[in-house]
Amino acid sequence: MELIDLYRAMYRARAFELALAELWRQGLITGELHLGTGEEAIAAGVTIHMKDGDGIALDHRGTPFLTLLGVDTGLMLREMLGREDGLCGGRGGHMHLLSFAHLAASSGIVGAAAPLAAGFALAAKRLRPGCVGVAVFGEGAANQGMVMETQNLAAAWSLPLIFICKDNGWAIATRSSEVTGGDLIKRAEGFGLAVQDVDGLDAIAVWRAAARAFEQARRGSGPQFLRLTCARLDGHFLGDPLLRSARRPMAEGRENLGKVVSAAFSLKGGRLKDRVEGLGAMMKILGEARKDLYGSESDPLARARLALKKQADEVTRVHEEEDRIIGEAVERALRRED
Repeated sequence: MELIDLYRAMYRARAFELALAELWRQGLITGELHLGTGEEAIAAGVTIHMKDGDGIALDHRGTPFLTLLGVDTGLMLREMLGREDGLCGGRGGHMHLLSFAHLAASSGIVGAAAPLAAGFALAAKRLRPGCVGVAVFGEGAANQGMVMETQNLAAAWSLPLIFICKDNGWAIATRSSEVTGGDLIKRAEGFGLAVQDVDGLDAIAVWRAAARAFEQARRGSGPQFLRLTCARLDGHFLGDPLLRSARRPMAEGRENLGKVVSAAFSLKGGRLKDRVEGLGAMMKILGEARKDLYGSESDPLARARLALKKQADEVTRVHEEEDRIIGEAVERALRRED
């Protein structure tokens, strides 16, 4: 596999996410919008190994995977615009998407991807030997009971199930390390899963690890667990106040922190000591959020471009072609005469 091919897939996923962001800023997509920016290497490295008959269950950031699986982007766009001619009749929004043709479904229920993927895997084992089920979720969701119960059952039944754990270090606005006991890799090993710990910002590394996992699952070696570290470039949701404060500390950060500081030293409320400690904890979280924002090491596409410096012309061509494809999909989705 050539990096430029993976880069094309990553850029297509990124272009679609950015198109969604622009429609959201225009007010055409309403409510919270959870983008998968920063997870493109994972989506590209995993989906390239999928074949007809495989099923995949996704979390609330499922659009990069769906885009690369070939789900019609125009239908997804119309769905998010609330149109009746959308992928799910305009009722699913961006979090609850379903494509029967691709055996692909996403859910906003934290951890729900695991049991759904177990169903795909059980059906594959009984009806489509050689096919697999794939569960995609975040490291915060790994603490959900249904995820651990599914890992147990997948091992007990030797299901062809691949757990894809995207670890960006955050559970909404809480550091995952503060609410997770032990290590997720050791936890998965404890259930009897074959495990791999992978740099999820390195497309080639993801592709190689996924190749091993799919090969093992397809030949009947039981469930696989991949922890892929990655970044959350646009926060928990687009417009995330934590991220806005981290990016613009003297503008939005000053206003937000001013309110917090004022409340911390109010004459009313809990003990002053507790409030000051809480303020310190918030400042620490803000500082950690800032560290996640900068440098090519946090962006899988930027990292890939560094490795593709000698293929700059090809990279430019990828940008032009994929921007045109996604741009045309947006134009078609916005038309109402058809």
